Amino acid sequence: MRIIIAGGHGKIALRLAERLRSGAVGLVRNPAHVADVEATGAEAVLCDLEQATADEVAEILRDADAVIFAAGAGPGSGAARKDTVDRAASVLMADAAERAGVRRFIQISSMGAGRPPAPGSDAVWAAYIEAKTAAEDDLRARDGLAWTILRPGRLTDEPGTGLVRLAPEVPPGSVPRDDVAAVVMALLENPGTAHRTLELVSGDTPVIDLIATE
Repeated sequence: MRIIIAGGHGKIALRLAERLRSGAVGLVRNPAHVADVEATGAEAVLCDLEQATADEVAEILRDADAVIFAAGAGPGSGAARKDTVDRAASVLMADAAERAGVRRFIQISSMGAGRPPAPGSDAVWAAYIEAKTAAEDDLRARDGLAWTILRPGRLTDEPGTGLVRLAPEVPPGSVPRDDVAAVVMALLENPGTAHRTLELVSGDTPVIDLIATE
């Protein structure tokens, strides 16, 4: 399989690339990040999703089997970049996937998306949730994509356990990035999870067993 990962230098993206190795193509905007992606065994392609056109990205997606949107503006970024990366870059990737004929699209979103930010929320956090919600809404409106939206809880760098709770709605909680990557891999292998929005936290069900029943 040839899997395109938007946000290829992110912590989840690098974990995915380690699993996919030569099957992965990580999109990065910073040339200094190419070596880190290539160290996983994946291919790195320079592509600034805040500047590229859908046609340019579609050329990169030719012959791909799936797209994973793992990009995010990241900590320290302001409200404006939450919109240009967390929303607009997702829309761009979805547009490009449709043009390139790539149907499978997995979007890594966030718990909290799909509902208004809590009253009194930090303005940047509110912008982030609004951007993720808008990106999800855009994806759901696309009949040409076999999309799955994954909403992880609070992300940690603890070693993965392989034990999770995955459902359309779960209580708030945390989840290691290792386990998020494992779930994304399982989603890729299970087309029956298309057109579903799933929340993810740590739990007591092995990833393989849980995905098989979703």
